[in-house]
Amino acid sequence: MQKLKNIPKGHSLHSAFTIIELMFVIVVLGILSAIALPKFSETKNLADISKGRSDVMSLRSSIITARQSQLIKGNSNFIPKLSDNGTTLFTGDGNQSLLLYGVTAGVTDGHWSATDNSYKNYAFHVHGVSIPFVYNSATGKFTCNANKDGTTAQKYCYQMTK
Repeated sequence: MQKLKNIPKGHSLHSAFTIIELMFVIVVLGILSAIALPKFSETKNLADISKGRSDVMSLRSSIITARQSQLIKGNSNFIPKLSDNGTTLFTGDGNQSLLLYGVTAGVTDGHWSATDNSYKNYAFHVHGVSIPFVYNSATGKFTCNANKDGTTAQKYCYQMTK
């Protein structure tokens, strides 16, 4: 048997992959990615909804805590607005603190934004959909229009507040 000059020591022509084997690996990787990518996208949406749900619960709890603080002082009003800063939301009205660190504002998925200058209307963004929330300073309620069979925003609202 004659040795070829260009083959490194310890290697032979019989240890290489054939084009059929390489094509098979590429097809298998394509099938796996076609299955995994949609699952990853849905997992990201669920994580954003869970974050929003956590934010809503923290905010509602903070509104009640601020109200109890006011009741002790003899004031029965709820906090008049949730934030006084456009870059960090839900910090309080300037006189009362709400969330200690607030929430960074943004318009991308998984973030909150104030939708007007009254700081009573907000939106949470999930999968390109803005879910509108309203703070009612008379009742202290922070709500959205939830309907599990309604529009996409109403369905996301339902998932965040159920």
